[in-house]
Amino acid sequence: MHSHLKIAGRLIVFLSMALALAGCNMVVMSPSGDIAAQQRDLIVISTILMLIIIVPVLCLTLYFAWHYRQSNTTAKYDPEWHHSTGLEVIIWSAPLAIIIALGAVTWISTHKLDPYRPLDRLDAERPIPAETKPLTVEVVALDWKWLFFYPDYGIATVNEMAAPVDVPINFKITASSVMNSFYVPALAGMIYAMPGMQTRLHAVMNKAGDYEGLSSNYSGDGFSHMRFKFRGLDQAGFDDWVAGVKQNGTMLNRDTYLKLEKPSVKDPVRFFASVEDGLYQAVLNMCVRPGQMCMNEMMHIDMMGGAGVESHENRAKLEHDNRHAGETGHAGEAAPGATFPATGNPSRSEEPAEGIDAEPQDPQAMDHDMHHMHEGHAAPADPNAGNGPAPAQLNNSGSTNP
Repeated sequence: MHSHLKIAGRLIVFLSMALALAGCNMVVMSPSGDIAAQQRDLIVISTILMLIIIVPVLCLTLYFAWHYRQSNTTAKYDPEWHHSTGLEVIIWSAPLAIIIALGAVTWISTHKLDPYRPLDRLDAERPIPAETKPLTVEVVALDWKWLFFYPDYGIATVNEMAAPVDVPINFKITASSVMNSFYVPALAGMIYAMPGMQTRLHAVMNKAGDYEGLSSNYSGDGFSHMRFKFRGLDQAGFDDWVAGVKQNGTMLNRDTYLKLEKPSVKDPVRFFASVEDGLYQAVLNMCVRPGQMCMNEMMHIDMMGGAGVESHENRAKLEHDNRHAGETGHAGEAAPGATFPATGNPSRSEEPAEGIDAEPQDPQAMDHDMHHMHEGHAAPADPNAGNGPAPAQLNNSGSTNP
């Protein structure tokens, strides 16, 4: 009697779990965007191809275990059996055919679903109309919230974005500090957001509704709450949403952004009616704070062969993570990420290294030597650069190069 009650209890638990799972919204397998739908189809095709092998193997395993059990005296016993050509053909040809089919599907979908590839259709039955203008959204992953720029409308939002249905969306994605992953399951697959780099995603939403977006890459304490709302609206609804942002929002400039990027958890939705020119480019190039050197400026210096003997002055301008600035470690040592003064080079020793002349050198002679060192090493021309040497200090006013 007791065992019967245990079995009944287990069945009740199993059925309740099955009913709970049946009520779940399996958004990955029931998406609302064409890219996510194609990715869903790829999952289904791959699963079916694998099941062609897995299901027969499981069934035959059960069959052999039952048929050749010890109590079945009618089963044929042949201890000398060692080979069957027909069986070998089946065992090898079926997996080979599946691998070929799966490889072909993977090759096609890898190119067709490349996130950097512009869209060529709204869904399986509708191409993109020639007059359609894509919506550009610039995404910044902060700690631990999402910032969205709409450059075509001059607005920005936090933890909420909207897009009209059946309009292609061109995402430009970056991060402020650590790597995250931008993911709207109903729209498209996840794309990494990395500081100092820009990734891209092209997608389209085909059904109106409110959907969940999140970070799918662990990024610290507030990761589990790093979520946002994606609103799919018709064109009239999207225009009203933009108007509401402009009516209820404030100004987003560099000072506001520097306060916004500080780590925080469960931030509310915020609207910004206007955005300072070039702010997203400054975030991308990691030079929002005044005095920082932009990544594109630093790359230009490297392209031109380096800044020469003055390059040590750029150390403070390349301190990008200032969350621990001013902190001290044990025995008064500067903590990692602490900002050093702009004057001098803290990494240089007061004592000359062995084998290096300690006598001061003539600056003109050093410039002459540097000129000969760079002769014959031509770098690609920069249309914005002059013919002189690359600058040692840039972005002194806090401006950025788009």
